[in-house]
Amino acid sequence: MTQEPFDIDTLLAQAGNRDNNDQYHSVSTPIYLTSNFRHRDLEDVENFDPTKQYSYSRLSTPTRSVLEKTLAQLEDGARGFALSSGMAAIQLVFSLFKSGDHIITSDDLYGGSFRYFDYLADHYGVKFSKWNGKDYEKLASLVTPKTKAVWLETPSNPTMKIISIKKVADIIHKANPQILVCVDNTFLTPVYQQPIRQGADIVVHSATKYLSGHNDMLAGAVIAKSEEIGEELEFNFNTTGVTLDPFDSWLLLRSLKTLSVRMQRHTQNAKYVAACLAKLPQVEKVLYPGEGGMISFYVQNRDQVDRLFKRLKIISFAESLGGVESLLTIPSLQTHSDMTKEARLRLGITDELLRLSTGLESAKDLANDLKQALAD
Repeated sequence: MTQEPFDIDTLLAQAGNRDNNDQYHSVSTPIYLTSNFRHRDLEDVENFDPTKQYSYSRLSTPTRSVLEKTLAQLEDGARGFALSSGMAAIQLVFSLFKSGDHIITSDDLYGGSFRYFDYLADHYGVKFSKWNGKDYEKLASLVTPKTKAVWLETPSNPTMKIISIKKVADIIHKANPQILVCVDNTFLTPVYQQPIRQGADIVVHSATKYLSGHNDMLAGAVIAKSEEIGEELEFNFNTTGVTLDPFDSWLLLRSLKTLSVRMQRHTQNAKYVAACLAKLPQVEKVLYPGEGGMISFYVQNRDQVDRLFKRLKIISFAESLGGVESLLTIPSLQTHSDMTKEARLRLGITDELLRLSTGLESAKDLANDLKQALAD
């Protein structure tokens, strides 16, 4: 794979500038709001080149093509795919598997991932094993002749567990080079973590979150390390029609231009807020991975949770994450409510655990908002 000569900051700022093939040489990639493209003659169809021509927007559009090329560059992959949501991205990856296949997952994941995996197990006979993300010797023992993939989140959602992608990739590929190591990179983004460079085969994003960054759109992204994986994903991608529309492709491409500076500010604010939370007597424990804008923390009791949400003046009580506005969530009742109580408690997802997506407001104002809302 050819190493990109530019830093990620340059790739982000220049996204869509010189590779959009616009006849007017526009700096910003245009939005092509058309569902189909006119052919000149029969020969044009008979000699159709999908790398240079367009026919139908479900298959490809000029705007989405530029976005997908950018996504692949950012994650150092061979192919990128832009989808209609983060769950559509996860579903695209799992279109590579069939009934009877075995998948190993880390035990702490986004609740929607667990919900989908349970659905695949119950209705399609896909087998799943959970790994605690810590015992690497145990990981090797979970591999079977039917194992097709390992699915990871790091940091995990919502307990911020850190997993070594390189260790996992080394162990799994040693056991069987054909097993795919898949990493959900939503929390850290390619600004802080590039899983393919650490040995992963597929990277997934809920682009609704940090990649778009403004709490105003739904999108997903899948990046494949190799052309071989990319070709299989492309067939399923076009066949199922989970593609991202031209306007949202443009909106996401525009948002990527500020990703690096946004992530720096998210991290700066999160570090400040995490340190302040750790000093509050109402807070039992703070979970922060050291980078990015996501913090989880435990308060002393459930009564404090209700009082906190009612008193907030800046931070919004809302699901999702990664936007410029700060959001506070209670995973046990929101993102992970479909899990059994026993399963949640095993992971430490209690009713006292809160997840904060630290936005771009003043860090001091955010800390003061939490302090006053938690005050006795």
